[in-house]
Amino acid sequence: MTLLRDADLAAAFDHAAHSYDTLVAANPGYHAHLRRSARRLGLPRPGRGLRVLDLGCGTGASTAALCAVLPEADITAVDASAGMLERARAKSWPPGVRFVCAPVEALPEARVEGPFDAVFAAYLFRNVADPDAVLATVHDLLAPHGRLAVHEYALSGRPGHRAVWTAVCRGLVLPVATALGDGELYRHLWRSVVDFDTVDRFTRRVRAAGFDQVRSLPLPGWQTGITHTVVGRRAGSPAGVTS
Repeated sequence: MTLLRDADLAAAFDHAAHSYDTLVAANPGYHAHLRRSARRLGLPRPGRGLRVLDLGCGTGASTAALCAVLPEADITAVDASAGMLERARAKSWPPGVRFVCAPVEALPEARVEGPFDAVFAAYLFRNVADPDAVLATVHDLLAPHGRLAVHEYALSGRPGHRAVWTAVCRGLVLPVATALGDGELYRHLWRSVVDFDTVDRFTRRVRAAGFDQVRSLPLPGWQTGITHTVVGRRAGSPAGVTS
């Protein structure tokens, strides 16, 4: 199948927004894993005075994870889907959270400007047409000490992990999503993982974009070998990242 991109992908997310939270809630560890990846940014708590960019925030699950870890940070949450953002904005948020509707490729036009102390990107990079261009944008938005955490379905490269991902999607996710009228989106999401970088390749991609101390860190449960946090910092800054 041809992967959805740009406006077509945003429209598919718009259509699926009404049921998205229900589906992800059925994924064991989904929210706990996001909080773990947010902690892996290694930022001092409670985040007072820090600016954090949440790229691809969707209905706000990643934003909630950041708020749980850094409740006093100023968080700018961005997504290209107006439908997903409508769901996100309807929830209760601390005063430091704001939402912006824009594709990551158009952040300057949306007046999303750095420097940010950290960028958190959950389930974003496999859905963009040019990951290297997005990494360059992220690098430029970060302060000299800036941290990056990418929380992503990036397979280990072992056939067994790919088989588990496909079995879960075909046996559970796709039938439910199809019954809800969102089969096209979830077929895309299944295939986007299969076609995306392995975690080792994505780690090299992040390093090549000008980040140092780049590491890939696993997540537990059924997603072991399937979902990872890739962390790094903008090269040349004095601070490190923690696991």
